Amino acid sequence: MSLFNKAKQAAEQAAAKAREGVEDVQQKRELSQAYNELGKTAFELLESGEISSAKLEGAAAKIRDLNEKLAESPAGAASGSGDDSVDPSQPPAMPT
Repeated sequence: MSLFNKAKQAAEQAAAKAREGVEDVQQKRELSQAYNELGKTAFELLESGEISSAKLEGAAAKIRDLNEKLAESPAGAASGSGDDSVDPSQPPAMPT
C-alpha cells in the first residue's frame, strides 16, 4: 500500500470518528434538553399542586430561591420589566 493510500485511509478513519463524536455530542445535548424540559414541567406541576413529591421539593425550593434572587437583582429587575419572552430558568442569550 502506498504512502498516499495509507494517509487517505487514516484521514477517512479520522473523519468517521469525528462524525461519531459529533453525533454523540448532539445526542447528549438533546438528552440534556429533554431532562431540562422534564424538570421545568415537573416544577410547573409542583407549583400548580398537580403533583406532590418530597424528593422534588428540595430542588423546587432552590429554583424558587434563585428566581427570587434574580427578580431582586438589578439585572433581573431590568430584564423582567414587561419582557415575557425571557425564561429565567434559561441562561442568557449569547451575543452575536
